[in-house]
Amino acid sequence: MPTTTRTPYWDTARAIAITLVVIGHAIQPLNSQYAPSYATYLVIYAFHMPAFALLAGYFSRAEPGKKQWGRIVTDLLVPYLIVETIWTVVRLVVTGGTTFDPASPSWTMWFLLALAIFRMVLPVIARLRWPLVVTILLSVGVGYVDSVDTTFSLSRLFGLLPFFTLGWWLAHTRVIDRVRWLERARFDPTVVVTRAVAAFVFGTAATIALIGTDYFGSIGAGRILFYADPYAALGLDEWWAGVVRLLVIGLGVLMTLSMLALVPRTVTPITSIGTHTMYVYLLHTFPLYALRQSELTGVGAPGWVWFVGLIAGSVALTVVLASRPVRAITRPIIEPRVEWLLSSKR
Repeated sequence: MPTTTRTPYWDTARAIAITLVVIGHAIQPLNSQYAPSYATYLVIYAFHMPAFALLAGYFSRAEPGKKQWGRIVTDLLVPYLIVETIWTVVRLVVTGGTTFDPASPSWTMWFLLALAIFRMVLPVIARLRWPLVVTILLSVGVGYVDSVDTTFSLSRLFGLLPFFTLGWWLAHTRVIDRVRWLERARFDPTVVVTRAVAAFVFGTAATIALIGTDYFGSIGAGRILFYADPYAALGLDEWWAGVVRLLVIGLGVLMTLSMLALVPRTVTPITSIGTHTMYVYLLHTFPLYALRQSELTGVGAPGWVWFVGLIAGSVALTVVLASRPVRAITRPIIEPRVEWLLSSKR
């Protein structure tokens, strides 16, 4: 299992992943007006949440003790309920009517609920003889079941379960330690070749996304990458619809591993952000929601100006939300002190 000592490599990976989350959400309203924005969106959505699920799995334990079970409640479920309540109030003010429904997560809140359930079921997954095979089959198979939807994040939970399992498996089998990836010299032939291949993967993905923007838009590629809808709702009524999900999973694995291959292994200016991703993840949607409600995106300037500005603004927003002052103000919401909820008995 990975050690508890923080490694800059993993924090930088988290920082990159969370920055991509913010960028993806920020540029979404521009997608219909500017093709490069939609192409960038597709590339990001092909792997950014799979990457988060894999990283979460890598640092999850399959033998949770009292402390681990308690953290599911204090670190995930309680913040989920608090922020869901805030979203209920926001929608009430903006739209004039809404109800509090924890079973239907607001916007990005689905991942907190999914992560809590991931950690609850990991001990069962770890007992399986072929955990990766089983979770892939579950991910592919659940798309055929129309009744499995976004309630309690179930559709996306099953969809992304293979990535969480892969992260746990990489830690459990110590694959990264065995190939000595973090210890290899910067110009080690293995490192150079691996990073060249990873760069080629991203370059190819970006090129295909840009060239095929119209086609991908016509088939609703963005929704397919969400892992949220049953195949029938995506217009995939054929028996082979599961093959599409299987290809999307393969793409997500390939691009997530490519991202990890490109992550610097030393401390970088963004490494510290990786230690506070929960703040960025839970808070960034509020200013972006205000921007969306204003309907200003794409107005008054060429598409490329908005595109560059939204990316730069997303990076700045990520840095601000991970900063010490913001964390100090919002800690009661993001990291509430609710250990009193837990029993001291074993």
